[in-house]
Amino acid sequence: MKIMANENETKEENGEDPAEKEVDLSKGYAKTRKSLIARLENWEDQRTWDEFYQTYWKLIYAVGIKAGLRPDEAFDTVQETILSIAKQSKKNLYDPKQGSFKTWLMNMTRWRINDQFRKRKKDTAMPGGGWDDERKTAIIDRFEDPKGDLLNRMWDVEWKKNIADMALTKVKAQVSPKQYQIFDYYVIKQWDAKKVQDHLGVSMAQVYLAKHRVGSVLKKELSKLNKDAEEEDKT
Repeated sequence: MKIMANENETKEENGEDPAEKEVDLSKGYAKTRKSLIARLENWEDQRTWDEFYQTYWKLIYAVGIKAGLRPDEAFDTVQETILSIAKQSKKNLYDPKQGSFKTWLMNMTRWRINDQFRKRKKDTAMPGGGWDDERKTAIIDRFEDPKGDLLNRMWDVEWKKNIADMALTKVKAQVSPKQYQIFDYYVIKQWDAKKVQDHLGVSMAQVYLAKHRVGSVLKKELSKLNKDAEEEDKT
C-alpha cells in the first residue's frame, strides 16, 4: 500500500519547520469556524453541520489555495461555500438527480472561488491596487472558464486526499500510538525498514506487524468511506 507523504512531511525533509504552517492553518480554521457557526446558530442540527464542516473544510481550502487564492481568501471561500450549502440544504435546493454530491460540492466551491477572484479584481482596480501579475490573471481566467477542466482535475486529486486523511484519522482511534507511528514512518513517509527500526528502537517484526495491522484497518476505512461516497452519489 502506497500513500503519498503530505506537504508538511515534504517540508520537514527539506529542513523546513512544518509546525509554523500548521499553526497558521489552525488559527485560520478556528477563526473561520467560529464565525461560521455563529452565523448558523439559529439553525437546526448544529452537530451535523459542525461535522460536515470538519469533514470538508480542508478540501475546499486546499483547492482554493491551488486555484491561486491567498490563505485569507481561501478561508473566506470555505466559510461562504459552507454557508451557501447550508442555505440550499435548508431550502431543499440540492437535487441528487441533477448530479453527484461530489460534483455539486465542487461547483459550490468553484463559484465561491470565482467570487474571491472577482472581489480581488475589484479591490485591485481601485487607486493603488497595482494588479499586474499576468500569470495570476491567467489563473483567474482559467477558473472562470465554464469548462473548468483545471479545477475538475484539482478537485479529484484533493477529494482523494481528503478521503485518505479522514481514513487515517479514523485509523488513529483504532490502533496503538506506537503502531501508528511505525506505520507512519514506514508506509506513509516510506522510510527504509531498518531506519524505522533504529529510529524508534523497535524490532523488525514490530515494523512488519504494524504495517500489516494498521494497513488492514486503513484498507477497511478507505473502503467504507469510498462506498459511502458512492452511495451519496446515487441518492
